[in-house]
Amino acid sequence: MRPRNPSLTPQELEIMKIVWERESATVRDVYEALLEQRKVAYTSVMTIMQILERKKYLKRTKADRAWLYKPAQPKAKVIGAMVRDFVNRVFNGSAEPLLVHLVEEHNLSREDLEEIARMRRKQ
Repeated sequence: MRPRNPSLTPQELEIMKIVWERESATVRDVYEALLEQRKVAYTSVMTIMQILERKKYLKRTKADRAWLYKPAQPKAKVIGAMVRDFVNRVFNGSAEPLLVHLVEEHNLSREDLEEIARMRRKQ
């Protein structure tokens, strides 16, 4: 059996962001939120949410006639695992090249860099 990949697909992450923001949501809630951004099929949203439940990212309970989905893991934990996976796959586990790329390509201001240094000193 293949080990579980901590990264979410773009569609899974999009749905998780909605559920994290709302703290709980039905398939209809997520479907309507996605419709504000783009066209999507209700059945596709339902399928992805069922997959997220199987992967243990969501848990569901019965609420009236619909399933109510809640995050099974905190956002920070999931995003942290995705970042670690990305750094391991792309930069062989070293975050330094990622930071250099961000500084060079995204024109971080002196204030941004000082804030990063302050955050690092707190740890």
